Amino acid sequence: MRQAFIFLWIWLATLWPMFASAEEAVNGGYRGIATLYYIVIWSILSFGLYDAFGKKALYVGAPILGLGIYLILPST
Repeated sequence: MRQAFIFLWIWLATLWPMFASAEEAVNGGYRGIATLYYIVIWSILSFGLYDAFGKKALYVGAPILGLGIYLILPST
């Protein structure tokens, strides 16, 4: 249960600046909503790493997953 609270705090800390700078333009992109979805996917995959392989795999794999998810975000 503690891990769920940690992931919740990381999620909120990551998303809080995005709420303040949301674009409401006609030609706005999908980067904001894609970031929300990818962060949820990242947290689920990171928890799966911890559950299946332990803390060491989480410490190594979560940043790699985060970098990979950042690289596949749409540009606009």
